[in-house]
Amino acid sequence: MATTVSMPKTLTQGQLHPRTPWVVLGLSIAGAAGVVSLISMASGEEFSLVGTVALGVLAYLVMIVILSRQIEGSRKATDRLVTALVTGAFLIAMTPLVSLVSTVVILGSERFDAEFFTFSMRNIVGEGGGAVHAIVGTLLMTGTAAIISIPIGLFTAIYLVEYGRGPLARAITFFVDVMTGIPSIVAGLFAFSLFAIFFGPGVRMGFAGATALAVLMIPVVVRSCEEMLRVVPNELREASFALGVPKWLTILNVVLPTSAAGIATGIMLAIARVIGETAPLLIVAGFTASMNTNMFADRMQSLPVFVFTSYANQGVDTQAYLDRAWAGALTLILIVMALNLLARLIARFFAPKLGR
Repeated sequence: MATTVSMPKTLTQGQLHPRTPWVVLGLSIAGAAGVVSLISMASGEEFSLVGTVALGVLAYLVMIVILSRQIEGSRKATDRLVTALVTGAFLIAMTPLVSLVSTVVILGSERFDAEFFTFSMRNIVGEGGGAVHAIVGTLLMTGTAAIISIPIGLFTAIYLVEYGRGPLARAITFFVDVMTGIPSIVAGLFAFSLFAIFFGPGVRMGFAGATALAVLMIPVVVRSCEEMLRVVPNELREASFALGVPKWLTILNVVLPTSAAGIATGIMLAIARVIGETAPLLIVAGFTASMNTNMFADRMQSLPVFVFTSYANQGVDTQAYLDRAWAGALTLILIVMALNLLARLIARFFAPKLGR
């Protein structure tokens, strides 16, 4: 009787080599560069890097799908196509962010020096000067807005999740949704109208700016805290109730510590949301070239307004004003980054300890 001997199949049979997609991508980009170069030489235009990348990616998609379909089958080819599309979408989304950050870092580093952080713009009409008055004003107004909005937003979220039932809870939810979508200029006009009633028309002060920022922060804090509180499993609440712990103590010792990480992150996101606002602060806080640490008197400068005025009201030395504007933008980005790092540290510190 004749016997047939079957050759053992290897694990890599019918699969592309891991380096094959990279080789195909490189060949596609190289071929696209050649085509774009020929077109540029024929038309007399400059070489287009964007066109090269777009044409190379399109050629890669076609080649990798055909190659994968021949070797791996239609299922794997479809998987590679979708993976390439998702990766491409991610890279496209990251391109503006990388471009923005790199541009701000390169241009902002020109005036990112000790003088920028130790001097104000008082009596400065050309080179020199700094933004210490704007940095202090931003920290004071944003900090005051956080002090106002965090307790209100957190207590509102606790009410909606733990106690809120009926028409009142629905009305609060509706108004929070409405406040989430209001333009920032409306918050500035509201704060200006409110303080004009007590201090007269033309009022400009730091506390009014903090009030406008608090109006913008409250709905963000409410929404983020509410979502984090809803994530806490009901089993934890029921276990606490079974031990005879009152509801308010359960919220204080069980619900809030469990959701502290997410709450801290949401609060920092709310602060980052308002720290770059310009329109409301232009209306109610104004702008000044001098240092002012009194929240209840006179105008107060902020970093976003400093960047705006440096760019919009350029003096004799245009480049000096532009350098200060870019340095202010870089400082603002670094402050937001620091807030996010602080949120991660707070989240790690307050996160519930699992295990024994």
